[in-house]
Amino acid sequence: MAFHAVRFPLDVALGARGGPERRTDVVTLASGTEERNSRWRHSRRRYNAGYGVKSRADMQAVLAFFEERRGRLHGFLWRDGLDYSSGGAVQGPNDQRIGTGDGSRTSFQLSKTYGASFDPYLRPITRPAAGSVRVAVAGSEVLSGWTVDVATGIVGFSVAPANGAAVTAGFLFDVPVRFDTDRLDIELTSFDAAEAPSIPLVEILS
Repeated sequence: MAFHAVRFPLDVALGARGGPERRTDVVTLASGTEERNSRWRHSRRRYNAGYGVKSRADMQAVLAFFEERRGRLHGFLWRDGLDYSSGGAVQGPNDQRIGTGDGSRTSFQLSKTYGASFDPYLRPITRPAAGSVRVAVAGSEVLSGWTVDVATGIVGFSVAPANGAAVTAGFLFDVPVRFDTDRLDIELTSFDAAEAPSIPLVEILS
């Protein structure tokens, strides 16, 4: 089992369907009231890439990709066309707060916050796109003196940010996934067209 730092074909990914999944237990009491409990700390994304296959060439690309991953064995990168940036179309160094300096801490996990008013969800970002990360300390972009591990999303500073200084970042990112099947069911609908009714993918959580 390994993780291959290669992205699923983008042309197919952009036509796919999917999104986050939660696991919540709901118990209805005798009085009719409910007790609800979230079993997962983090959401887990699922996708169906079959909707993105539009041609024979698409299917051949997916087939080669599937075989090289050995089905469910090896993970890979997936670009979610709806959610792949820390901010808008252009990421900025102040997009997401990833921590606060204390004068000694040098490592900060990239993350993205969803929501604001009630119960914001902090999602760890473990697969930032190489070369896309921008970092700021106390509102000012830092151009050197730090590195980012694209296999974990951890930003490391050579000198710890000052106590109380906001550490922020902007980035593009991928979702680490694997195939959720060991079988492709392919249909050739014409000379230059193919369909794969279901190509399920599931996020790999660390």
